[in-house]
Amino acid sequence: MAAQNKGRYKSNKPLTGKTAIVTGASSGIGKATAMILAQAGAAVVIQARRKDRLVKLASDIEAKGGKALAISGDASLTSDTDRLLEKTLEWKPGGRKYDIVVVNAGRGLAGGTLSSDHYQWEEVYHTNVLGAAYLMRSAAKYFVERKKGDIVVIGSVVGRNISPFSAFYGSSKFAVGAIVEGLRQEVCSHGVRVSLVMPGIVKSEFQKVAGYNEDNFYKGIAHMGKLLDPQAIADGIYWLLTQPRNVNVSGIMIRPTGQNYP
Repeated sequence: MAAQNKGRYKSNKPLTGKTAIVTGASSGIGKATAMILAQAGAAVVIQARRKDRLVKLASDIEAKGGKALAISGDASLTSDTDRLLEKTLEWKPGGRKYDIVVVNAGRGLAGGTLSSDHYQWEEVYHTNVLGAAYLMRSAAKYFVERKKGDIVVIGSVVGRNISPFSAFYGSSKFAVGAIVEGLRQEVCSHGVRVSLVMPGIVKSEFQKVAGYNEDNFYKGIAHMGKLLDPQAIADGIYWLLTQPRNVNVSGIMIRPTGQNYP
């Protein structure tokens, strides 16, 4: 958490009594988001494929007085998503309910249409589009019945402004953005808020996992100055979740100040 915010979150816990699900929580934006929501009073259910990291994060949250449940799983599999939601509804410390779902799990892919590994195209869409959409739909049905709830989906600036260096990955985020806005229009009359957060360049494990040559990648964007860290995105998520219920921040871009493209 950003140092300047520590005092505010210790004295003010606006998410007390709420339970939040965060996918892709083993590192980066997901990890930072789980931490900030827990410090704001929410009980957090965290999912990712790397069980050892999830268990460590849950332990860290609990050591600071929070509540956390770690459930390992693959966000691209509907069976794992069903299990995640079922276990959340069984979790007594979380009130056997959930109020917030942060759809963060996703994967990158270096290269444009000509240069990216086409053997990975299907996996990218299974995780970034189909898996995300299934969780969104499942959560939305639950929230519509309850007449309240928040769904926050992590997109990307390349899902709004395409780059030839990540065109296929960007196309998956364009698709997610369309699904998010369509869903928002479907459920807004039921008191359900749906938000899209579009990060710019965040320094994390993402670039390496996506297959970028990190040395070349960072040299190529050196002119942009200081990049974002995952906490900047987590702070934005916290901000939109703590707006009054009649305010739905339906989409925000968060870029490094020096990022001129995309």
